[in-house]
Amino acid sequence: MKLNKPSQVKPSFIDLFSGAGGFSLGFVEQGFQDLLAIDNDEDAIATYGSNFDDITILSEDIRKIHSLEILKEIDVVPDVILASPPCEPFTAANPKRLPTTRSRFFDDPQGDLIFHAIRIIGDLVPKVFVIENVVPMISKDGKSILKEEFKKVGFDKIFFNIIDAEKHGCPSSRKRVFISNFFLKLPFLKTKKILESIQDLPTPSLPSVFPNHDYVHLPQKVGDKVYKIKEGQAAVFFKGAKLEQKQWVKLPPNKIAPTVMGKSRFIHPIEDRAITPREQARLMCYPDNFEFKGNLDSVYNQIGESVPPIISNLLALEIRKKLDNLL
Repeated sequence: MKLNKPSQVKPSFIDLFSGAGGFSLGFVEQGFQDLLAIDNDEDAIATYGSNFDDITILSEDIRKIHSLEILKEIDVVPDVILASPPCEPFTAANPKRLPTTRSRFFDDPQGDLIFHAIRIIGDLVPKVFVIENVVPMISKDGKSILKEEFKKVGFDKIFFNIIDAEKHGCPSSRKRVFISNFFLKLPFLKTKKILESIQDLPTPSLPSVFPNHDYVHLPQKVGDKVYKIKEGQAAVFFKGAKLEQKQWVKLPPNKIAPTVMGKSRFIHPIEDRAITPREQARLMCYPDNFEFKGNLDSVYNQIGESVPPIISNLLALEIRKKLDNLL
């Protein structure tokens, strides 16, 4: 197996379950070399390809990818492996979530995907790995299941880093676990409120230079109620795994947003309209020049299922320090 590229030159990474590229973006912006992205969602791949230059992207199911295939593509062991396997088996927002943590890992069709990320990490042995997912993944016996899987591939010490995005500059609530072979602590940053985050964007009713900022019509069942809904209230409710979930929430202007998920849709805090994908991307701290590809539902989904770039930026800074200390 080839040696890692020296970190003092330019540390490298690959991104498993790359999605639109929110996780990758922070690392690229902090000077890491993006070697490879893997995902099987065609719209997300199109988004990734349009925002990152000269990157190899594999459109495949990770279950079918051998680690030697990855090495053949990149010709070097990456310093860092990032991974964001689907959260659907574990999130409380999923009404079909299986009843036990063990069944979510072993019986849900998507539950084993994290094990394939661990397999690749064990084969390639990067200096650092970070796997992002929802916190319920590690509830009950989740930690012990994951520790055992990492132990099988040679990693005996695992850290389950809980990060609240809103404490680090992201104007939306988002608590996630970042599983790593290092303890990761991020600096606290001041967070803007919703209106402050989006109010400088032009009205979407008129053409603008901002991508993904076209006017979005409300569904009739929401439009009929929109004039009555007060801030923080929702037009639609649906059953989650535990609690009733809100949809089409009217955003409060002077607070942070609720968690932005793939299926999240919001009503503008001041105007009686849907917030645009660009406004939703602002709530996830994407830069305005980051353009999402695909139909409207796909774009919203890509935004909600990603790591906020402000968090990946801070993680990249922290990991760069770890790599420097390893030299």
